[in-house]
Amino acid sequence: MTRALAVFAHPDDVDFNAAGTIAQWVDDGVEVSYLVVTRGEAGAGEPRDRIQQLRADEQRAAAEAVGVKQVEFLDGYADGRVTVTLDLRRDIAATIRRVRPHRVVTSSPTRTWGLRDADHPDHAAVGEATAGAVYPDAMNPYVHPDLADLEPWSVSEVWFSESPDPDRYVDITDTFDRKLAALAAHRSQPETGEQLNRDRFAAVAARGGLPAGRFAEAFRVIIRS
Repeated sequence: MTRALAVFAHPDDVDFNAAGTIAQWVDDGVEVSYLVVTRGEAGAGEPRDRIQQLRADEQRAAAEAVGVKQVEFLDGYADGRVTVTLDLRRDIAATIRRVRPHRVVTSSPTRTWGLRDADHPDHAAVGEATAGAVYPDAMNPYVHPDLADLEPWSVSEVWFSESPDPDRYVDITDTFDRKLAALAAHRSQPETGEQLNRDRFAAVAARGGLPAGRFAEAFRVIIRS
């Protein structure tokens, strides 16, 4: 596992869901890239005429906090209006073929209807589109003829965050300060404060059976043969 790709709907999604784990991957020598589908223009922040640039800059600063150097944004997808389309699958598949990741992390395509953040329809849409991009789009040379100049690629692992039934809890205690720094980079957004997130990810650790005082992120991991 030397390359990984994180695909999420909005700036800050990757940091809430996976920044502590990604910081560990970076420390282990994995080259991690981010693909963000929208620029988060429906989120908080002023001035409104610069919100897309503001949030994109925040995401780049957050990536730097965990050691990620490559951050890309897709064009043509609106925050709050993302749906699973062939165009979105193709655009994600094109990135997969270029980056050639062994591991992809994204939102769960299953909406939980319980946790507010995980219920965002953009998150589920991007998770479903990414799953379709992993298989069959990125590995089948005949699905998208307009991607013929990009060699097909098969992803070995898919890590779904926000899953209603996670099966892997990653202890991120040692990288939690970097996760907090990544979240703090999203200055325009609510819920990025330190104590709120200490409580939030301590609760995830408790659900995963980790000892008191630990922090964790949770995933559903699919290993593809």
